[in-house]
Amino acid sequence: MDFTHLLPFLSTGITVLFTIAVFTRYFKRHRPLPLLLWGMGLALYGIGTFAEAYLAVSWSELMLRLWYIAGAMLTAAWLGQGTVYLIIRKPGIAHTLTAMLLILSLISVVAIFAAPMDAAAFRQTVPISTQYKEIMTRNNLIIWLTIVLNIYGTIALIGGAAWSAYLFWRKQVLPHRVIGNIFIAVGAFFPASAGTLIKLGLVDWLYLSELLGAALMFVGFWLATHAQTADQPVWVSATA
Repeated sequence: MDFTHLLPFLSTGITVLFTIAVFTRYFKRHRPLPLLLWGMGLALYGIGTFAEAYLAVSWSELMLRLWYIAGAMLTAAWLGQGTVYLIIRKPGIAHTLTAMLLILSLISVVAIFAAPMDAAAFRQTVPISTQYKEIMTRNNLIIWLTIVLNIYGTIALIGGAAWSAYLFWRKQVLPHRVIGNIFIAVGAFFPASAGTLIKLGLVDWLYLSELLGAALMFVGFWLATHAQTADQPVWVSATA
């Protein structure tokens, strides 16, 4: 195995540390819902990168299904849903969107585990991201759900982080949160571009983008939640 195929393992390691940091903060901060949803999204991210790494060395039907569910369908949506609670101040709307996302997620899981598999088509020397269509038969429902969930999650996560950075910048308060949200927005862009990279045949860059995405979002999270100094204005958000 060359260095490139080790990148998903590194991505998984960073994501595990990131997930632990988010859940630790969740329990210390009286369990704010956005942190719970971000933690769930990161756990899905870690499952996706681990399954991708596993499939680089061995075949597993379960791992392929988990890779598609976690990495291709649900990660962006649940990370973005955490941000929804910070940009939509009416809890009823955010709760409704969460309920709808939960229903779509359950439908996605059932659809993927019901999808036919052709294990004989698996080639260990080929990245799973470039051959999964030959192995797993995706019906129109799976394709539709993949598109909708990714668009929703990407807009919510990147747009929400960029909007938060703008608000802090406009109010000229908590500069560490401005920078942190910029890192999160840029980091989220990398895995969001996965589909484009696959279509262009840049699989090696796909692995690197997943690693950079996890690392940059982790740095952004640390900066955004870093304790402010005494001379900085105070503005407390739902996850402060």
